[in-house]
Amino acid sequence: MSYSLQLYTLRNAIAEDLPGTIRKVAEIGFTQVEPYNFVANAKELGAALKANGLTAPSGHAPLMSQDQDEIFAAAKELGIGTVIDPYLPAEHWQKAEDIQSTAAKLNAAAKKGAEYGIRVGYHNHAWELESIIDGHTALEYFESLLDPELVLEVDTYWAAVGGQDPVDVLARLGDRVKFIHIKDGPLNKDNKAQQPAGQGKVPVLDVIAAAKSLEVGVVEFDDYSGDIFEGIAQSLAFLNGNTTEGATA
Repeated sequence: MSYSLQLYTLRNAIAEDLPGTIRKVAEIGFTQVEPYNFVANAKELGAALKANGLTAPSGHAPLMSQDQDEIFAAAKELGIGTVIDPYLPAEHWQKAEDIQSTAAKLNAAAKKGAEYGIRVGYHNHAWELESIIDGHTALEYFESLLDPELVLEVDTYWAAVGGQDPVDVLARLGDRVKFIHIKDGPLNKDNKAQQPAGQGKVPVLDVIAAAKSLEVGVVEFDDYSGDIFEGIAQSLAFLNGNTTEGATA
């Protein structure tokens, strides 16, 4: 297992200066990143990653609403091995038939991704945990419908905000979880209140330990009231200081 940084965390800085922002990420100590909506800036991003010795094992892209061939081609160019659909609004998670439809779409996307040698996954927010279908969270019902090759990236903060214990959720989802989002804070929907790992209410170390098949732990802030570069540096320092994976961050 290793650590990465979801670049959405730095979206404002990236909009102003992509190469300089990627350089700062490397200087802080990250060796991996998770790009978002990478089709639009694949060439510039690829050059910045290469210049700073960074890799991108995973990336976020809206597989169910944009051209999949374009997404997978850009992912291959960037060396992204797993493309994760990052977001489907709450209304898609209230009925079993809607979730079945979503699973079918993602299963189809995974077949296309396999043609490019790329794996497909899904990333949750709070509503997939708030909604209950047949006695299970919508996320777990969804997982039961996915083909074996698909993976999940559990956003452990949003799982907790959604009313579930993220440690228990990870245990129930088992080997399906290959990535997690590591974030911390007061467990509410005020994104500005999010905090560096180890400073909020998420049992971050227990969460990491619960993900038995974890490949990458991805640091993310949806937003932050302080200096975001200091925030990600504090998160990485906490992880490096408290887990055996620190040396491969």
